[in-house]
Amino acid sequence: MFINTIEMPPIKPEKGKEFLEWFRWSNSIYKNFEGFISRRLLKQITGNRNYVILMEHESEETFMKMHSSKEQIEAFAKLNPLLDGKRIVNFYEVVVDNL
Repeated sequence: MFINTIEMPPIKPEKGKEFLEWFRWSNSIYKNFEGFISRRLLKQITGNRNYVILMEHESEETFMKMHSSKEQIEAFAKLNPLLDGKRIVNFYEVVVDNL
């Protein structure tokens, strides 16, 4: 399994509702891609970031197909105006599952 996390920068003032709407809308797009398992929005309890997106895919290959799609480009074009800063992106491969 392949995991992608995105630590979101602060959301621009007055854009919080739009951000949550964007997340729901983008989930409806991403769930149709081959290899998609799940995508969650996490709210940080501590730190200087508001949200973290956690996405699970069957493999790095299926994730990269989704990541390089026209749908992904459209989704990030809608997201960027809502953010006040840059995203921090991380990639992981699951080593041990279901302990």
